[in-house]
Amino acid sequence: YPERPAIVYYDTPLSYRELDEQVCALAGYLQAQGVKRGDRVILFMQNAPQFVIGYYAILRADAAVVPVNPMNRSVELEHYAEDTDATICICGQERFEAVSPLLESGRLEHAIVAAYSDYVTEHTDLALPAEVSAPAMPIDAGDAIHWSSALAAGHKPGELLVGPDDLAVLPYSSGTTGAPKGCMHTHATVMATAVHSVYWSRSTSEGKSLATLPYFHVTGMQNGMNAPIFIGATVVLMTRWERRTAATLIERYRITRWTNIVTMAIDMLADPEIDQFDLSSLENIG
Repeated sequence: YPERPAIVYYDTPLSYRELDEQVCALAGYLQAQGVKRGDRVILFMQNAPQFVIGYYAILRADAAVVPVNPMNRSVELEHYAEDTDATICICGQERFEAVSPLLESGRLEHAIVAAYSDYVTEHTDLALPAEVSAPAMPIDAGDAIHWSSALAAGHKPGELLVGPDDLAVLPYSSGTTGAPKGCMHTHATVMATAVHSVYWSRSTSEGKSLATLPYFHVTGMQNGMNAPIFIGATVVLMTRWERRTAATLIERYRITRWTNIVTMAIDMLADPEIDQFDLSSLENIG
């Protein structure tokens, strides 16, 4: 479905054709920086179209995604870089301050810095989080590049080399019993639960998923990104939780599927004006 919106981000659509083109452009850029099969690349940002593009670009470049909680700081980010031997980080511009010290020390060699506002180009009446409304900021670092410049470099990826048994994603544990530990997932294991999620929820390509859980964590990653994209559905994406925005998006886009945490559902239903929103399109809530 090349012309169907793969993502709707605060009322701005990104088609599957555009998603594919940008994934390939970024994958080519990563390979031009020396990324090769089996390498690890850190993905350090909040929910945004750039997270989705970055995730699949890393995989398309034959590398493995290291998704990092955007609340982490430099010392924690350093652990992930050392543990995975990652040398490149894709980050949101609001987190570049945590990445910069690792570039200065040489622990990281290169960073690609994304401004979420680049992907909100249509008029919207939705309340935008501060990180989403912020314009692209200048980068004062020779070993970092703006996201838009990386895409515009004109690179194309080489032949895909990885297969089902290659490492795909290294999400980390929370570190409650020591240092966070990387959970090794191959393309096959990531694919398995994404496909299971689709069948369990009886989702179809005509559906629309509201994505409110963080993509760096496997619940959001699988149910809010990989599963709907696997079947060619549309993801309506939020960077930060806000109950009125979520209710508006459910009504506006006739959302059929929403995977959340109970706190979000309680918060939405606790809104004294919730009856003003039409939530009748919802078919599956998990």
